[in-house]
Amino acid sequence: MRTIRRLIYGEVLAAVAFVTLGFLSLFFFFDFVDELRWVGQKNGGGYQLSHALLYVTLMIPSHLYELLPITVLIGTIFVMARFAQSSEYTILRTSGLGPWRALKTLLLLGLAFVIFTFATGDYLAPLTDSTAQSLKARFQGKITVGHTGAWLRETQTYFSYFVNVKELTPDGEMAGIRIFEFDNQGFLVSTTQGGRGRFGLDDAWLLEDVQRSEFSAHGTEKKLERLHLPSLRWPTTISAEMVSVAVRKPERMKTIDLFQYIQHLDANGQTAQRYEIEFWKKVFYPLSCLVMVVLALPFAYLHFRAGGIASYVFGGVMIGISFFLLNNVFSYVGTLQNWLPWLTAAAPGLLYSLLSLAAFGWLVLRR
Repeated sequence: MRTIRRLIYGEVLAAVAFVTLGFLSLFFFFDFVDELRWVGQKNGGGYQLSHALLYVTLMIPSHLYELLPITVLIGTIFVMARFAQSSEYTILRTSGLGPWRALKTLLLLGLAFVIFTFATGDYLAPLTDSTAQSLKARFQGKITVGHTGAWLRETQTYFSYFVNVKELTPDGEMAGIRIFEFDNQGFLVSTTQGGRGRFGLDDAWLLEDVQRSEFSAHGTEKKLERLHLPSLRWPTTISAEMVSVAVRKPERMKTIDLFQYIQHLDANGQTAQRYEIEFWKKVFYPLSCLVMVVLALPFAYLHFRAGGIASYVFGGVMIGISFFLLNNVFSYVGTLQNWLPWLTAAAPGLLYSLLSLAAFGWLVLRR
């Protein structure tokens, strides 16, 4: 069995690596062509061809994380179909590779892909993506989301705060900060605007060039006081990671950062449906590699001797594309319909697992 496992693992790993390299090369080319529009522009701050090459290179781990399940499916289907076409799999079956042993062998290989996918998506991709965004921001001047930036909320003992951060600078500081303070009755108490700000080491923000307006009422008398301060320390539990999650795309963040941000939203009475779905997608997404190898196993039991296997590989591509489409559709529908986040994220994998096991049972156990 060790020789059989070595044969299957070697062939599948080589095929998956070849398919992954092909897809990454294609995405690298598309990203590079898209980045060429920023090269040499006057408002690009000196963005050169070498910077564009470095940027698209740093984006490779993110594409690798997104592509791994489908490349695992295509590579495994190619190997299984080729084994069936050349009758090698028939020889392996006569050598003691029964259906359940074959399933166990592929599941062990799929588990290795799961670990690699998780490590890529939770450690390598966030690091390189953050570096790429900082590199681009060094020349374009900012990292932001939309026109209004990121909105956060914090509830303290007697007051609640709505915070708007327009953008993050390349050195990790904040720019365009607005803080709206409300009392327990919901009345506006003060507004604070800071040109720049940085994260302190003692659960506080250090704001610079501050414009502060304070509202007070005594009976029928209402008072407005305006202050201009060179600096201001604002105590808060909103960390740099939370702002980063709000400004950047949640699917590009670490699982633990998303979890902490969800806890912050729940503690402050904000809806966290979108981020909870993204969190559970990051939990279940690597497990889709197990689904893919199980989907590929029935191709080894197809009986054909003549003709190519291109149609089977094409079928594998279509299955993989349909899986990702269904995954995205469930995310959008789950957000709109307020479905359970973990069920929304797990449903596509469960459906395709049932499909693959049904195909395995029909081709192997019945035929």
